[in-house]
Amino acid sequence: MSNAQQMIALLKSHFQGDDRQFCSVAMQVAAHEARLGHSKIAEEMRELIDKAKTRTAIVEHRVGPVLVTQPKGELASLLSVHYPDVKLSAMVLPSKLDSRLRRILREHKQQKRIRQHGLRPRRKLLLVGPPGSGKTMTAATLATELRLPLFTILLEGLITKFMGETAAKLKLVFDAMSSTEGVYLFDEFDALGSRRTYSNDVGEIRRVLNSFLQLLEKDDSLGLVVAATNHPDLLDRALFRRFDDVIEYALPDKLTAEGIMKNRLAGFETAEVDWIRVLDVAAGLSQADLARACDEAAKNAILESTMRISTEVLVACLEERKSTNR
Repeated sequence: MSNAQQMIALLKSHFQGDDRQFCSVAMQVAAHEARLGHSKIAEEMRELIDKAKTRTAIVEHRVGPVLVTQPKGELASLLSVHYPDVKLSAMVLPSKLDSRLRRILREHKQQKRIRQHGLRPRRKLLLVGPPGSGKTMTAATLATELRLPLFTILLEGLITKFMGETAAKLKLVFDAMSSTEGVYLFDEFDALGSRRTYSNDVGEIRRVLNSFLQLLEKDDSLGLVVAATNHPDLLDRALFRRFDDVIEYALPDKLTAEGIMKNRLAGFETAEVDWIRVLDVAAGLSQADLARACDEAAKNAILESTMRISTEVLVACLEERKSTNR
């Protein structure tokens, strides 16, 4: 194979994400250099290829219309990954919260310009608020808007009863952040970041938290680190200043609730809905509960062979969500 053909083969395998073929062609190039007497270059190439083959890989690339990223090895028990499809425009948010998320997206998309001036974009986020208020959905939205995979840290795989093991696994996760750009979500973060002064603390949680603080402080990867909790009061206070942004979520007010439900029922006829009555019943429900109630009302309309949403059915679905939460 000529040098030109080898270069074409290298480029093809790179753009197709075929690491195995890339390494194979690279070895051919190294062998060709050795035959020409360029032993030093050939040896350096072989060393680089060996490192690429033996390093702990986070991802496996498959050829296809969509590039799929899957954790491998020990990381498979620590991370789950998917490619969400949730646009920011689909979220009904208070204007202040919407502006803060758009600022994060803008800084991330232009982080090269920011870093050139010695500054860093906001990329370490702590989301706090009640269940169902949109924290996890926000992480999915950020991943969608940035065209990045969403990696969710699996706490059941991360937190173990063995001394020191959790901290070691945590380091693997942060190493993965440096290897693969993405949005990394620590959901139910209070399980990892609870206060170090608790009386039932046997020492391990202090070591884990200290390790997290150190790793987060040193981390300067390109992706986003998102921690979400329903219980900010349980978090160690040292955590708050380690994040670039602490974003608070709340249960939707009437205006936001109306927007959520109308957006969810956009494909149905809602002109006859008594929104004043509906919003009175919806008070105190989370964004997730409102969405589920609307889905139930929509399914009822479909099964009744109509595209019309009635006030009575929607109210009943909302009241059912309330009784479920009791």
